[in-house]
Amino acid sequence: MGIPLIDFSKLTSPEKNLRVQEIQNLDKACREIGFFYLINTDIDTALISRIMKAAKRFFDEPLDEKLKIDIKNSVNHRGYGGVGEEQLDEVHKADWKETFDMALDLATDHPLAAKYPKMYGPNQNPSDPVILETLHDYYVTAFNVSQHVLAAMAEALNLEQDFFTRCFKDHVTVLRMIHYPPRPTSTHDNGAGAHTDYGCVTLLLQDQIGGLEVKHRNGEWLQATPMEGALVVNIGDLMQRWTNDEYVSTAHRVRASENGVHRYSFPFFVEPDYETLVECVPTCMSKDKPAKYEPIYSGDWIQSRFDATYAYRDNEK
Repeated sequence: MGIPLIDFSKLTSPEKNLRVQEIQNLDKACREIGFFYLINTDIDTALISRIMKAAKRFFDEPLDEKLKIDIKNSVNHRGYGGVGEEQLDEVHKADWKETFDMALDLATDHPLAAKYPKMYGPNQNPSDPVILETLHDYYVTAFNVSQHVLAAMAEALNLEQDFFTRCFKDHVTVLRMIHYPPRPTSTHDNGAGAHTDYGCVTLLLQDQIGGLEVKHRNGEWLQATPMEGALVVNIGDLMQRWTNDEYVSTAHRVRASENGVHRYSFPFFVEPDYETLVECVPTCMSKDKPAKYEPIYSGDWIQSRFDATYAYRDNEK
């Protein structure tokens, strides 16, 4: 029992036998635990080093500087989020972390921003051009990796290879930087409370500190021990709905740091176009197993989860 390894170079190999075998391994991981390590990706060590440095540089800035791009001033949830802004576990304490969110940068007069202002529109960017360039480079590279993973999932489910990827023309994929500072007291157990992710898949880059835990189907919490150069990938709620619970959106959490330790991580939330109608794929339903979920627009689902998670959005309502 554990979190399996999937080799990206095999998933994308021109050798059919290698690729087919790894797609089968991917399918098994998605069905049994909903988490896997992704190794040998196109995200090289130089880019990983750059984004780690960028995060430390950004979060080390004075609070007044970070609050110039306060996420509470963004209609479409972009920018800096302070400690306690987010509560992923709706029962227990707010998360002990600070964040920065970015996505596609659209002008306020873009048709999509006008139609769905809470999901599309401009980013609030760091003032440091080095940080901004690094975030852009990572976003583009991680997005390319995610599309290969989704294509492999489509093949595993006996769908057209572009079944999922064709839904990413005007996507709402989010890159987040997270800083988990040392917790102030033993009462703050979690840097991030137990939760599932909202979208299709999440690609997580984490530093070497550790703290991510994954809830196995048997109820045991597994350590997602950092593996240098690897991403931790998990299934999100939308993909679970799309596949009629064949692929599992698994709960996970981050234990709070102690003893002066700072942790940094970079989840890449892969989320399709707002008007993607998420309904059970034909290969995941039958007469004996009908669709469990009503069709829903991807954006409506994600927005509903944002509203339930962030204190400032609750105040808006």
